[in-house]
Formats: sequence, C-alpha cells, structure tokens
Amino acid sequence: MKISWSAAAMLALSAHTTASASVEWHGFIAQGLAQSENSNAINNSGKVSSALSELGLNAKWQLSDRWRFAGQVVYLDGGNRYPQGARLDYLFLDFSLVERFDHQINLYLGRYKNQHWLFSSTRDVPFTRPSIILPQSVYYDAFRDIAVASDGIGLKGYWQHPAGELEYNWSYGATKISRDQSRILLSPQIQGKAEQKYVHQASVFWQGTGSQASYGLSLLDSEFSYNPGNPDVFVASEVILQRVMLNWRYQLENWEFASELMQERMSVNGFYLPVFTETLHGLGGYLSARYRFSGGLSALATVDYLTRNKHDKRGSSLEQLGVPAYFGYQQSLMLGLSYDLAPNLRLQAEQHWVDGTGRLSPSLVPDLSRNQQRYWQLWALQLMYWF
Repeated sequence: MKISWSAAAMLALSAHTTASASVEWHGFIAQGLAQSENSNAINNSGKVSSALSELGLNAKWQLSDRWRFAGQVVYLDGGNRYPQGARLDYLFLDFSLVERFDHQINLYLGRYKNQHWLFSSTRDVPFTRPSIILPQSVYYDAFRDIAVASDGIGLKGYWQHPAGELEYNWSYGATKISRDQSRILLSPQIQGKAEQKYVHQASVFWQGTGSQASYGLSLLDSEFSYNPGNPDVFVASEVILQRVMLNWRYQLENWEFASELMQERMSVNGFYLPVFTETLHGLGGYLSARYRFSGGLSALATVDYLTRNKHDKRGSSLEQLGVPAYFGYQQSLMLGLSYDLAPNLRLQAEQHWVDGTGRLSPSLVPDLSRNQQRYWQLWALQLMYWF
C-alpha cells in the first residue's frame, strides 16, 4: 500500500524527540549536479548545473491522543523545474476522527499533503521518492508546489477487512501560486498573476490479504484563472484541469514494480485572445521496475509516456501554428542507480533519454528558441543526507 510521509519517515529515520516526548523532528540535505544540453529542462545554457539543492526540516507535534500538528519548510533550487527559494510545503492539524482496530479516519485542516498519488506524499523528501526526477507524465515538475499540498480540508481513512485493506482519501482546497511559479507555468512574459480557484480530489487504494499487489483509482478536478497586468500581451483566462488516474504497485523481496496511468482533460478559455477556446484530452503514464541488490545498491528503470492530445498523439496539428510537432508529446527511458554509503547517506545517479518536449516549461507558451531538438538527454547526480 502507499506509505504516508510519517510512516516513511519513521521507517527511514531515527526520530529526534524533545524531553516531553511530544515533538519529533527530522531533516534532510541533498545536493547534486545535472545537465541537459539540448533543452531548457535544467537551465537555459545547457551547461552542467548545481541547481539540484534540497534542504528541509519537518516536525510532528503530538498535542494529545487525537490531535497533532505536522509541518515542513524547505529550500529548493531546481533550475528551470520550479522556483528557487524557501517555502512552507505543508502545515496542518491532524485529528483522529475514528480510532478502531479495523478502521481509522483522520481529518486534516490547513495546508494538507496530497495523499492521492503513489508518490505524491513522499516526493518532497529526496530519499523517499524512487528517483531524483520523477516521471513527468504524472509528476510534472513545473506543478511541483501546486501538487505537493493545498490549503483546505482533507480526510484519510484505513479499513481492514478479512479480504484485504482499503485506503480512501478525499480533499478540497486551493494552492497559492507565486509570480515566479506563474511564469514557469505560463510564460516569462506574463505581467499578471495565476490563481488556483479550487482543487477537488478523491482516491481509493486496495490490497488483498496475502497479496503483494495494490491497486488504486484517483480523481482530480481543478480550476485556474489568469488575471492580466497592465499592460500585458495576454488576456484574462480560465483553465479547467481534470484527471482520472489508475495505479498499481507490486512488491517482492528484491523487486518492486509501479505504474500510474492517467487521462487528463485541459480546457483553456482566453489567455491568448479573448475569443480563444480549446479543450485537449491528454494521455500519459509510466512503468518502473526497481531491483535491490545486497549491500545497499539498487537499480531502477522507468519508461514514461505523455501525449497532450490523444486525438493527435504526435502533435502534427501544432505545425500549422508554427510549433514543432514534438511539443505535443514526451516519452523517455530512465536508468538509475542508488547506493547507500551509510544508514543515512545515499548517492543517486540517473540518465534520461527523451523524445519530445511536451513537459518542458512554460506549458502554455512553449520555449521554441531553447528547445529546438526533438531528441535530448538529461543526467543527474545527487548526494543526500538525512537526520
């Protein structure tokens, strides 16, 4: 089953606890190098970059048997993948509504974490996600801060049955989008501000008794708006984004397989022109396989696929607008290695071979000048330490 951020931390870390035994805190530091010569995936120059920095501190404060606070602050530098700087990833009140042996329900209030995807609740900590850069079909880096957490309300439940275990999640909220985030998503030329009006999500995960496989379904409905500046080359707009996702995970002693498949509907009204309207139905997903050798070494392979328009999978209609067809899709193969140098020190490396630029930012106004190659590669190396 999907592991929550607290469970992952407890498994991976030895807790630091105050004298009152009510506060636990953990941290991590990760630094690396990355390069992508023929795209703007990392930077605009294509040179080796040290923009692979992640520093974080998270804490859990147990107020009583049923009430607790949880929060995390981080500093990130990911180059063109997301804005550089510090941010509050999450800060929420966790209340245990139901506490029975076979049924638990927790209520989250505040900036709650996204619990709906396989790695959405662990992508914010370097050593709890499977790779340095996750499959972009589902975990689009330009959306990182929007997808990690939302301000609002959420529910998480576990129900144990003789036939298996059911996890269910529901949440409703919105995420504030900074000016830098807006420019990465839309265009560096914008003078206005993007806003998420709401995001509504629900998900279920099922694992049968005695089975190594788990299965899940996730639904997402969200609406965004753009309020132009003065002056501005873009106009007021609304964007509706909806997703249906299926996921699967299979775990053995040394092997682990994971897959998420999604269909996405994106409807844009305005932005380019007041009368502009377009609705695209995209498809995407990935399949990954990990093998754990003895001595702390593991290998990972991932195949990732995305088309922004399932009725034009190779993007040929974009050429009528002067945009290369390869901006309509992105598919890649990633091979990676991870080695635990010590119980709390890991070195990770990976190489990506990519066809297409459909997940390079900005999303609505593609960067044609810096992404002139259909085929491109990316490598990343990162050393991570946690305490």
